[in-house]
Amino acid sequence: MHPTPEPVTPEPRAAITRPLLTQSWLDLAFLHWEVPVASVARLLPAGTVPDTFEGATYVGLVPFRMYRVGWFGLPGIPYLGTFPETNVRLYSVDRHGRRGVVFRSLDASRLIPVLAARIGFRLPYVWSRMNLRTSGDTRTYTSARRRPGPRDARSRITVRAGRPLTDPTPLEHFLTARWGLHHTVAGRLRYLPNAHPRWPLHRAELLECDENLLAAAGLPVTGAPMSVLWSPGVAVRFGRPESA
Repeated sequence: MHPTPEPVTPEPRAAITRPLLTQSWLDLAFLHWEVPVASVARLLPAGTVPDTFEGATYVGLVPFRMYRVGWFGLPGIPYLGTFPETNVRLYSVDRHGRRGVVFRSLDASRLIPVLAARIGFRLPYVWSRMNLRTSGDTRTYTSARRRPGPRDARSRITVRAGRPLTDPTPLEHFLTARWGLHHTVAGRLRYLPNAHPRWPLHRAELLECDENLLAAAGLPVTGAPMSVLWSPGVAVRFGRPESA
């Protein structure tokens, strides 16, 4: 039996004073589709259940630019720590009521960080050809998977950033204000907390979405996403892994 989930808060519930990892997430597009709770439950690690908002749960497709990943508070790495990335993520709750995300895939363009994340954190990173092009308020994110496959997994997403959101809805906070991730290491569920400033969110217009990353992750969707947002980004600090 899982307890009542902790409240959704636009700011982190606790500061991270001694970070394990630091990085910035920049130029993010948040695309979300509603998906059946039962289809999500079978994809989550043991010890978690789908997190829901008014009875519904969601899959997120989030392309962005990772910037200067660093360890133990040291300065971030300019080249190896900076690269485009695209995530497929689900929303989870553990037995402590902690809300988080579960990554089904994380496409990234730098091989060494991909290998480090797969080996060190057991996260499903994959090596892909990727690009982010900016033209005024328009962003185009492309990816084509290399390995591990499927080799035909790819995406091309174009959004136009709109007006800032001065008062995001409760659902928009639910989809973006996530203060940790759940994953399994050596058969044990772990929770990796993070902290960053409140998201600066903008409405966004989806101009193009040609992708099969969701289907490759076991989550085929139909139709347009129910939510499209954009953010210039935030600086992020990750704490030490915790038992979940």
